[in-house]
Amino acid sequence: MEAEAGNTIVVVPSYNEARTIGGIVCDTVKMGFNVLVIDDGSTDGTQREALDNGAMVIGHRQNRGKGMSIREGVRYVLEKMNYEWMIIMDGDGQHHPEDIPILVQASRHDGIDIIIGNRMMYPKTMPSVRYWTNRFTSLVVSHLCGQSVPDSQCGYRLVRVAALKKMELTSERYDIESEMLIEAARNNMKIVSVPIRTIYGSEVSEINPVKDTMRFFSLIRRHYFKKNGLRGTKTTDG
Repeated sequence: MEAEAGNTIVVVPSYNEARTIGGIVCDTVKMGFNVLVIDDGSTDGTQREALDNGAMVIGHRQNRGKGMSIREGVRYVLEKMNYEWMIIMDGDGQHHPEDIPILVQASRHDGIDIIIGNRMMYPKTMPSVRYWTNRFTSLVVSHLCGQSVPDSQCGYRLVRVAALKKMELTSERYDIESEMLIEAARNNMKIVSVPIRTIYGSEVSEINPVKDTMRFFSLIRRHYFKKNGLRGTKTTDG
């Protein structure tokens, strides 16, 4: 069944996003979607803003990392809820709720397990370090997956819950985005990419180019030598 408001949960990992999280939750709820915010040890009122605007919230006492937050959201949805699809989006304003229908529309095609946003078609506002790092990691991930993934670092994605059940996610930080795609390919899942807007404001990125690149290579080593290897399927860009 294709994704729609009634069978899709929106999970938003957030850390100190009080300035933006309220509007994101409000706009998403107005579209008919339930929202689950994972507040990763925020100290600025992120949790209150999310609750006041209609989200369910899971709070961490201390910051544990984006990967841990997404894994917590996945675990909660799998164990406590009954949804067929999960949308994952950031809480810092770089992902706009108005792009949700683009992801949802792509789910109408049979056999798709993950729809991932592609910012690389309109990258002019993307910081140059982020752009070139993304280009490099996307080439590596595409090679390992055996299919084209033009924006592997994009955290804005729609994932079939049945697919999440098969994934062995272990990443604690930003490498969770790549790990999810590699796990999808390892399980012969179909990934499609759809163009979304690139939104960058005055926010300071938590990504550390050096540390997170090292984590990326560590991820590649872990998954490249898995017993069953990688078995990819062709990606369709929509």
